[in-house]
Amino acid sequence: RVSSPLATLPAMPAYKLTYFEARGRGEVARDLFYLAGVPYEDLRIPKAEWPEVKASTPFGYLPVLEVDGKPLPQSGAINRYLAKEFGFAGKSAFESAWVDAIADQQKDHENDIWPPFLIHLGHLPGEKETQMKEKIEPARDKHFTILEKIAKENGSNGH
Repeated sequence: RVSSPLATLPAMPAYKLTYFEARGRGEVARDLFYLAGVPYEDLRIPKAEWPEVKASTPFGYLPVLEVDGKPLPQSGAINRYLAKEFGFAGKSAFESAWVDAIADQQKDHENDIWPPFLIHLGHLPGEKETQMKEKIEPARDKHFTILEKIAKENGSNGH
C-alpha cells in the first residue's frame, strides 16, 4: 500500500470572517482570501441582528476572523495575519514595513471617510450627497492616487 504525500500535509485552517452586510473594514480581508484563492465562510450580519451578536465578539466590534474556531478581532490584526499566512506580507523586513505602511494608509483613509460614511449609511444625521461630494470622493481620490503611485513605482501594470 502506497501512502499519499498529501496525507502528511497539515490541514488548512477553517476560516470564518464575520462582518456587516457592507464592504467597510471587512473588505481587505475578503480581498486577501480572494487573492490567495483560500476558501472561507463569509458571515454577513444584518444591521438588525448586530445588538445580539455584539456581546459575543471579543471587543464589541466587527470584523472578527475565526481560525479553527478561535476568534481574532480588529481589522488591522486580521489583515496582517492573513497577509502573512498567504504570502502577501513582504519578502524582507523592508518590504514588510512597506506592507504595514500601506495598511496604515488604508486605516488613515478609513478614518477620513468614517463619519461621512456613517451619514451615507443612515446611522448619523446629515446630507448624503453633500458628504459624498465634499468628504468621501476627495478622500477616495487622495487614497487611490497614493496607491496608484506605489503600484507604478513597483512595476505593477494592469492591476
